[in-house]
Amino acid sequence: QVQLVESGGGLVQAGGSLRLSCVTYEQTFSAYAMGWFRQAPGKERELIATISWDADHTYYVDSVKGRFTISRDRAKNTIYLQMNGLKPEDTAVYHCAASSVTGTASSYSSYFGHWGQGTQVTVSS
Repeated sequence: QVQLVESGGGLVQAGGSLRLSCVTYEQTFSAYAMGWFRQAPGKERELIATISWDADHTYYVDSVKGRFTISRDRAKNTIYLQMNGLKPEDTAVYHCAASSVTGTASSYSSYFGHWGQGTQVTVSS
């Protein structure tokens, strides 16, 4: 059963921007934190940003701070990832994720157990 669906990936030149979206069809996720992970070829999946259930708090990994912004529209059951100043090292499959154990903007990847299929982001140099 598909619960999280990402969109918005694509090919962009270095320095460009993309906006990813993730819609959830599971109403219960509105009470929990959500986030974005990415996985580059040959690398482990990495938690890059999370947002609390009420959108009041966020967390970012150091490598994307100041460039990426996570946001949430609870009325639309959607979260977003605005990515500016993209670099070739940002190339990865980006996955939306939801927690069912915490509502805070956690940095613990193990708290996020529900996943979307992912959307490819490719940044050319």
